[in-house]
Amino acid sequence: MSVAASKLEKMLKMKEKISLGGGAKRIEKQHEKGKMTARERLEYFFDAGSFVEIDAFVQHRCTNFGMDKQDLPSESVVTGYGMIDGRLVYAFSQDFTVTGGSLGEMHAKKICKAMEMSAKVGAPFVGLNDSGGARIQEAVDALSGYGDIFYRNSIYSGVIPQISAIMGPCAGGAVYSPALTDFIFMVDQTSQMFITGPQVIKTVTGEIVTAEELGGAMTHNSVSGCAQFVSQDDKACLDDIRRLIGFLPSNNMEKAPEFAFDGDLNVMLDDLNTIIPDSPNRAYEMFDVISQLVDDGDYMEYQPHYSKNLITCFARINGKSVGIVANQPKVMAGCLDMNAGDKCAKFVRTCDAFNIPLLTIVDVPGFLPGTTQEYGGIIRHGAKMLYAYSEATVPKITLITRKAYGGAYLAMSSKAMGADVVLAWPTAEIAVMGAAGAVNIIFRNDIKAAADKDAMAKKRFDEYTEEFASPYQAAKRGMVDDVIEPKTTRQRLADAFNMLEGKREKLPAKKHGNIPL
Repeated sequence: MSVAASKLEKMLKMKEKISLGGGAKRIEKQHEKGKMTARERLEYFFDAGSFVEIDAFVQHRCTNFGMDKQDLPSESVVTGYGMIDGRLVYAFSQDFTVTGGSLGEMHAKKICKAMEMSAKVGAPFVGLNDSGGARIQEAVDALSGYGDIFYRNSIYSGVIPQISAIMGPCAGGAVYSPALTDFIFMVDQTSQMFITGPQVIKTVTGEIVTAEELGGAMTHNSVSGCAQFVSQDDKACLDDIRRLIGFLPSNNMEKAPEFAFDGDLNVMLDDLNTIIPDSPNRAYEMFDVISQLVDDGDYMEYQPHYSKNLITCFARINGKSVGIVANQPKVMAGCLDMNAGDKCAKFVRTCDAFNIPLLTIVDVPGFLPGTTQEYGGIIRHGAKMLYAYSEATVPKITLITRKAYGGAYLAMSSKAMGADVVLAWPTAEIAVMGAAGAVNIIFRNDIKAAADKDAMAKKRFDEYTEEFASPYQAAKRGMVDDVIEPKTTRQRLADAFNMLEGKREKLPAKKHGNIPL
């Protein structure tokens, strides 16, 4: 055998060994938990045959606690790039079969290198997290590695889309990298995130809680709001990430990819003419409105299990990505609360960072009253919405379907907050408050003095409703650009977004704003 052939054979054997990660037994254990291995995830995630691994031969250099005798294939993380529907994407995938995917100095360096390359070429970055945390033997080197990752998460925020998938344990300092990214996906029943685990909590506070209750996928998707998506298994999670990437541009200098839409934009949506109930206190399904306005009725909901009184989702209108924010009358009458403020603000800022136009659909009676909300800081949380909409420079279109009262009307992308186009249905009610509350304040003396108080109250109610509980006072002052027939809404939205395609708006020069966190 020639020297060249011998060296080639050696290289191939090394790669074969590296590709086995922690070995057949540990791979089998991973499968028994219903989890794919790091390489299986990447192979499934990227377009067939497109994944290119980098830094496969990287090794740790720790000599403490017998680590000099430990061989950790790929340094327990696989990094590289590939194609998603023909578009370049960088990724890392932690290998739980090698020391539980623990992060050490060189593990972190591999991730940081991939992140830097991702930012240089303007490609989305995806992290598949499955790790027991910092490698204790490497002490401060491991902690510093986390810090290096956090720093890059922050610096590249708003430059490239950063997506985290929690596909196993993610504890301690490790959770802050996903928290700094734009989107977090979790796998139900097999992934957890928490700062301190159940055992530490039991020791310190005496509370008894399972890992799933403490930091499982549904906990973070429905209670804490730390995650935005939940999937049933690894493959579904990877499919969902691929779908999300289709709505996003590769970086902040580009627009999201456009898709051909063969449908008729001029079709009249007759159902929308009758979708608003006669009674202002009756609910209707806002998704029934959204599904008729977007291409093929298809949308991808963002945080579907959190603050359900406010809908946020990605969709397309005429083949172009839009971000949709809408009140949900079926939940809490569509009121805005603390959680809705946070959910809306992050979604709006994410869309604005990545050049995705915004459609806001309004049916809001106000902010949720009560001591819980006030003590919890609803003023601050609501202000986040005002800030996010005011700061956003992407095209902003607002559609008012029914109620638009008080400060909540302003917070839902009103003309005063920078909306480019505001459309209203004839059923819209734009006022400081609802007719019943307004009449009791404005006409309380008339009602008190009347012989028939009920008759007087009804008379004033009807007068106020006719004059002010409509879109026309706002339209007279230019706060509503047009009152439209509901069935023409899709046509009008597509036309407005086309008109706004060339929008150019710059904010005053500053280091950065101070959003009310």
